[in-house]
Amino acid sequence: MDARRILTVLAAIIFCAPSWSQEEWRIKVEPGNYNIERALQEARLQRLQGRVGNPTIELAPGTYRLKQPIIIRSEDEGLTLVGDGKATITGGVRIEGWKKQGKWWVANVPEWNGHPLEFRQMWVNGKKAVRARDVDDFEKMWRIRSMDKAKETLYVPADAVRKIQGADHVEMVLHEMWCVANLRIKDIQIQGDSAAVTFHDPESHIHFMHPWPSPMTGTDGHNSAFYLTNARQLLDTPGEWHLDTKEQKLYYMPREGEDMRTAEVEVPALETLLKVEGTPDQPVRHVLLEGITFSHATWMRPSLQGHAPLQAGMYMIEAYKIRPQISRPNGDHKLDNQGWVGRPAAAVTVNAASDVNFSHCTFEHCASTGLDYHQYISGGSIHHCIFRDIGGSGILAGSFGPEGHEAHLPYAPTDQRETCSHLTISHNLIDDATNEDWGCVGIGAGFVRHISILHNEICNVSYTGISLGWGWNQQTCAMSDNLVKGNLIHHYARHMYDTAGIYTLGAQPHTFIEENVVRDIFTPGYVHDPEHWFYLYTDEGSSYITVRNNWTPEEKYLKNAIGPGNTWENNGPMVADSIKAKAGTGWKP
Repeated sequence: MDARRILTVLAAIIFCAPSWSQEEWRIKVEPGNYNIERALQEARLQRLQGRVGNPTIELAPGTYRLKQPIIIRSEDEGLTLVGDGKATITGGVRIEGWKKQGKWWVANVPEWNGHPLEFRQMWVNGKKAVRARDVDDFEKMWRIRSMDKAKETLYVPADAVRKIQGADHVEMVLHEMWCVANLRIKDIQIQGDSAAVTFHDPESHIHFMHPWPSPMTGTDGHNSAFYLTNARQLLDTPGEWHLDTKEQKLYYMPREGEDMRTAEVEVPALETLLKVEGTPDQPVRHVLLEGITFSHATWMRPSLQGHAPLQAGMYMIEAYKIRPQISRPNGDHKLDNQGWVGRPAAAVTVNAASDVNFSHCTFEHCASTGLDYHQYISGGSIHHCIFRDIGGSGILAGSFGPEGHEAHLPYAPTDQRETCSHLTISHNLIDDATNEDWGCVGIGAGFVRHISILHNEICNVSYTGISLGWGWNQQTCAMSDNLVKGNLIHHYARHMYDTAGIYTLGAQPHTFIEENVVRDIFTPGYVHDPEHWFYLYTDEGSSYITVRNNWTPEEKYLKNAIGPGNTWENNGPMVADSIKAKAGTGWKP
């Protein structure tokens, strides 16, 4: 029996003998290893055999546990993958067999795909647990005393680090203006009431080379704050956990009412759950994903290489100060640094795709970006989706520059297909995003054109609600014709400042920001400048943008080092109630 015949028979067994028609191919799958992957393969096989029509894969209710990401390819043109709101695709692994050990409960961590399982997140009965840290209340974080960039050393109060001296794999999470850095501690030397702390590379070298953002010192009591995490010595509060990677044991202090004998404990094993992956010349076309939950994706970079971001979660690969500063074309102010950035992981990624759509999907319990439309994107939509409990940005769209592109330069690729264009992000709820990387955003769009961000609600984010543009440069480039309209942004800047509900960078001809509502900012006491926050913020190089009819409680806006052609009309508390009432999704989950 040849391989094709074997696959056809296998599909009939697994999928309960699907029925086919030339108008539409339809397969219904049940939870189990590789069922979605095999359904995709069977649909491709039917197409190769000369069948016509578009495939529909129906996911029966239940949990689909992955060993590797699902990949939707160019051969899957016309696909509908539908879950009716009751199917969950997860990278989670269930932890069982808990035993009481003193004040903790302990479980063995299984191997996963032949290797010891490592992770940075854990959920108990659907609620995110806390990776053991030294403070429960962030307002009680310690502050650095000084730094020595040449020696790549931070000086902190000795009492802050006594408890974790000698512990392995401890991390410092350092607050830096508009970002947080994850720094793996290499050594601690206590000297009287101070301690010199050094860190591992590559993050140490990158972190102390770059000037922006930077640890703050000498700022009238607002030196940069930090917390320590990932040591069993810090495991002292209900709801906290610690993974001992040498012993492969997981320690947890239950919250009140949690019975670890029956608790459902999930830890994530995959960073990416699903990829839509075409090529520039053969993009994935006309795909709909509907009514599916994507959950339990991890984010491992800080454990392996640290995390020193430039902005919006984009981590620096190389960065340094320029002396003397250099002049730039078109009247831009002088440049004092250079940097090159990489892109964080995402639970779901889309690359080289045309008209790929997500509707009524849920993205939850994800440690980095929820959904990422990267490059070679034409059309498509993200509609009526929920993003909640997201560690990084809820949604990213467009390139923030390839890794070889200096971050402050305008980006205009010769192959214009590379730019993300004509994507619509509408009527989505983003709630409790950026809860691990505080410098990420609700919706972040980089070098994009003809993007529409419409009637979304964004709340409980650590930094900015919507960030549009990139480049710190007023030269025209790949960005133009973008629209941000009718969004409701509230309860933002939970942890960071130098922020706004809506923030822009770079030249974006024919771009409109209109009829949005921005209100209710958090007031964390540990930020570097408690007054440096805004409702609307056009930052460096922002040019040719119209900002009009946006409701805010007061006219607290910033226009910083902007370029030409910007128009501001009728923004503030005087905006008509009819406009204010229409902002947001128009629905509640």
